[in-house]
Order: sequence, then structure tokens, then C-alpha cells
Amino acid sequence: MEEQPLNFKNKTFNHVLFALFSAIIIIQNFVPFFGYIPIGPVNLTIIHITVIVVTLTMGLKAGALAGGVWGTITLIRAFIWPTSPLDTIVFTNPFVAILPRIMIGVVTFWTFKALSKKVNYVTFNMCVSAISGSLINTLLVLGQIYLFYNNHSQTLYSLNTHALLPYLLGIIVTNGIPEAILAACIAPSISKALKKVYS
Repeated sequence: MEEQPLNFKNKTFNHVLFALFSAIIIIQNFVPFFGYIPIGPVNLTIIHITVIVVTLTMGLKAGALAGGVWGTITLIRAFIWPTSPLDTIVFTNPFVAILPRIMIGVVTFWTFKALSKKVNYVTFNMCVSAISGSLINTLLVLGQIYLFYNNHSQTLYSLNTHALLPYLLGIIVTNGIPEAILAACIAPSISKALKKVYS
């Protein structure tokens, strides 16, 4: 996870690997059921796993940038090809669309780095880091929805204002927790395999 200076060969490999990950993220955003699974007015996502894998494999800068790629595509898609009623209202806000995605890489990296100083078990550290990265995305997205759109909850969810918070908490249970568990199950095995090639 330490970002050491790279020689030309490694730098070229970095660019190729990151381009591949970016292509995967783009495909996940536009191919149905490859990156998003629509459930009601929200989407159950698995794209965060790709961002987590990038972070655990390539480090902080690459992970944050991969999250930025996802967030930017989310923002653009909300304008030109929304997949749910929520997209056109919420994800046209760059703070909601981009910031939580970038923070996946940031939180995943620093969680892994902090754990690695105390726990000598890479798989466990990766699992906890994946959960942290996944949950920060969920919490930031839903938290900003409540912050920015609480007064528009009637339009967003056909709910009154008082029902919005319980509804968002329900999404954490039905979407956020399963996404975090999925990340913990998948991201470490992929990351460990890639790190053997990467290092």
C-alpha cells in the first residue's frame, strides 16, 4: 500500500492497469446488471468493489481517482441516461455524485494502512477496509440526500418529511450492509491476486 517511486516499466504498467480498471467502471455504469441492480427508486451497486480493489492494489491516489471516475460518470449519466427517478433529482448534484465515490478510496486506503500497523493479517485488514470504504459511500450519499433534499422528500420518495429519515435508514439496512458484506467477500481475494502481479 505504500506508494513508492516507480521506474518506467512499473509506471507504464500502472497506466495500463488503471486504464483497464477505468474501462471496467465505465462498462459497469452502462451495462445493466453488471454494475447496478435496480431495486425500486434506488440501485444496489457493485461498482464500489472495483474502486476498493483499485485502492488495495494500487494505492491512495489511484483509488481516489477511480472513485472520481465513477462519480463523474454517475453525474453525467444522471443528465443523459438516468436509470431511476432518483438519478435526475439527486445525482445531478456533484457533491452527492462524486464526493462519496472519491472517499471510498480514501477511507479504504487509510483504514488498511492503520490496521496494517497493528494487525498482521492481510486478508482481515482488507475485509475491514472494504467494509469501511463501502459504508462511507453509502453514508455520505444518504446523508447528503437527507441534508440537501429533506424538504423535497415528497417528490423524491412520495414520503412526507418525517418519513424520509426512517426510509434512508432502511436503505442502509437493505442496500448498504449487503453491499459492504459483498465487498468484504470479493475485494480481498481479487486484490491479493492482483498484488502478486503488481508487486
